Amino acid sequence: MTKCFSILLHNRVIVPDPACGSAIYWSSYYGSLLGIEKPRSRSDQAPLELSLIEALYLLEKNLLRVYADRGDGPTPLTPEELYSIGLERVNRFRELYVVYKDLRERGFVVRRGLKFGCDYLVYRRGPGIDHAPYGVQVYSKDESTDPIEIVRMGRLLHSVRKRLIVAIVDEKNTINYLLFSWWKP
Repeated sequence: MTKCFSILLHNRVIVPDPACGSAIYWSSYYGSLLGIEKPRSRSDQAPLELSLIEALYLLEKNLLRVYADRGDGPTPLTPEELYSIGLERVNRFRELYVVYKDLRERGFVVRRGLKFGCDYLVYRRGPGIDHAPYGVQVYSKDESTDPIEIVRMGRLLHSVRKRLIVAIVDEKNTINYLLFSWWKP
């Protein structure tokens, strides 16, 4: 795949060329095709919107060129520069990126999970092909949460036949995954 040109716009990265954006999207379901709610076929082509997390992953994989306008025209960003921008602009960026990258490296398709009350949905093959069996919520090791929040996430995910995974990231970027299951006494 050709390295696509993209532009940083605050906390999103846009691939303006529809052919390039669609190629990235269909390669493993990265981002969202603008104006197409549920892409159905590879003939659906539109500019692509990526989160900073997705863009950083693709930049590190050498599949994307990310440019930012710093007042003197567009200049390319290195992965380190985009990572620093992510830390400034996205809450829990480090933890979210570590988990996203780990899940992608394990061969999963990772999508936003906001609609289901969690950080990520994880697919074996991809949206429209199979249903996401897991919802993932990311925490740092030092972060505390109300147990009711976990119950709410778990119940919502269970109601749509998904299982809750809590990913806990420590200061060395080691991840501990906890899989929750509902049981009847």
